[in-house]
Amino acid sequence: MQNWQDSLFNLGQKIYAPNTSELERIESNFLFIKILVSALKEPNSYFFNFDKLKIISSVRSPDDTFRIFSWNIPMHDGSYLYYGSIQRKSGSLNLIPLLDKTFEIKNAELDIVGNDFWYGAQYYDIIPFQKDKYILLGWKGHNAQNTKKVIEVLRFMPNGDIKLGDNIFLEDTSLARKIFTYAKEATMLLAFQNADHRIIFDHLVPLEDSTNQRNVPDLTHDAYLLEGKGLKLLKDVLVLNLDN
Repeated sequence: MQNWQDSLFNLGQKIYAPNTSELERIESNFLFIKILVSALKEPNSYFFNFDKLKIISSVRSPDDTFRIFSWNIPMHDGSYLYYGSIQRKSGSLNLIPLLDKTFEIKNAELDIVGNDFWYGAQYYDIIPFQKDKYILLGWKGHNAQNTKKVIEVLRFMPNGDIKLGDNIFLEDTSLARKIFTYAKEATMLLAFQNADHRIIFDHLVPLEDSTNQRNVPDLTHDAYLLEGKGLKLLKDVLVLNLDN
């Protein structure tokens, strides 16, 4: 596994080198995917952490039943391509590829999709919610002007498939995922507070004389409280201490 990781590390260095052309970057990434899949075919690969691969996110579920690999490839126009896979804990290879279709999804906040129509993001937290249902927090570089963060819902179906998106947002039950859009030069807090059982996030407001969703945090915070049936929106919450 260490040999596989070294090969992936070297490819990653090439993918993210400043002088790499877009074509070289994409071709190297396809080879990266092939090698990663080969590595994950190794017996007990689930237990190898790939600590050396800082270019990708590898996040395990708190109940340790699966993990998600996700990463992005930056393009010269400021946009990003996303790649990912879910590895379930089992004795044999059990991989679910995630295929980024960001620009083909017509209603990103409303559509419930499968793994072959993924609203690509780089995930950094997994929150257990209900049986076979998890909440994902993700970062999504979008274009040269805006960045996004996403609250996504992952469901494991009885037939082994997955669904992404679910109507758990109680303030608007038509929503399948929550997407926050803010100015690229800004930063936004979106984090789970386990002690309070809530997802806290910066409240966003438009920049003065701004168009195209140029939002920034206004130093206040809102939250989603995890309840039995869904996420309850709480306005103007006090954030005293972060778990992380």
